[in-house]
Parts: sequence; C-alpha cells; structure tokens
Amino acid sequence: LAVCDKFEMLASPVAVINEKDADRLAHTVSEKATELKAQQIVVGLPKNMDGTEGFRAEACRHFAELLYDLTGLPVDLQDERLTTVSAHGILNETNTRGKKRKAVVDAVSAVLILEDYIRKRKNQ
Repeated sequence: LAVCDKFEMLASPVAVINEKDADRLAHTVSEKATELKAQQIVVGLPKNMDGTEGFRAEACRHFAELLYDLTGLPVDLQDERLTTVSAHGILNETNTRGKKRKAVVDAVSAVLILEDYIRKRKNQ
C-alpha cells in the first residue's frame, strides 16, 4: 500500500497487507483509506506482456469494484507490468536481502505503481 502527498509529488509506502481473501482485503484497504483521508484509490492491474488480461486482472477489477462499493471513492486501475521486476532491480542495487525482502518488494512495487499512475495523469 502506498500513498502520495496532495500535490502528487512524492509516493511513499505505507503498509504491506498480507490477506488472500478479497473481501477482507477490501475492508482493510477501505479502513486505511479512511484513516489516511484518501481522495482516490489506485489498484494495480496485472496484464500479460502482450497487453491482454487474464484471470488475475479480472480479480483485480472485482477488487476495485469492492473498494468503490466500500469507500465511494474513485478507483482507477494502473497497468502494473514489470513493476515487480523493477522493484527487484531497485532492491538489488541497494543490496536488500533476507527474509523481509518479499514485503519490501511489495512495498516498492506499490510505490512504483502509484508513481506510474501519477506520471500518466500528469501527461494527459
């Protein structure tokens, strides 16, 4: 989970939520959104390298709908292709290793997805 400042200049990791159940995850994210006074939510959309969408993308679209239903906030989807690869690259450059790397990868990936979304919005 990542957030940005109101000027959309800086994205920062907030938390890694380890929950497999979409409903419980949506409730947790909804609570965080309320706590952080979010004005919008961005959900990563896992696309295949050729741009097509598979079952994971469908699950993310459903998750985005759950978030909208729970929060009433606008929920946008952002292509997340290669964000995990980029996150691993960043962690390799910083020599981040060990048991907690998975959580750090997820946090860095969330920041990269949000940064990509912000960049896309500013270029429209």
